[in-house]
Amino acid sequence: MEIPRFLLGDNTDHQDAIFVIHTEFPRFIINLVNDEIEWFEDIPEGDVEELTSQVSTLIEEASTFYDREMERYEQA
Repeated sequence: MEIPRFLLGDNTDHQDAIFVIHTEFPRFIINLVNDEIEWFEDIPEGDVEELTSQVSTLIEEASTFYDREMERYEQA
């Protein structure tokens, strides 16, 4: 099975949250409402600098994915 790079997540316990799951390394869930990120990986100390430089790009990509998905729902 091919898993998409981004997935939308929903949970009725967190009705105000907008969750996007990033399925590739580094895997994480982001709440787009407050940009809170929960990482699935333990990042080795040597990789933290590189990861830090990628975080803003990943957040932007997650937000773009969400906007695209919402636009497609509205068109359906």
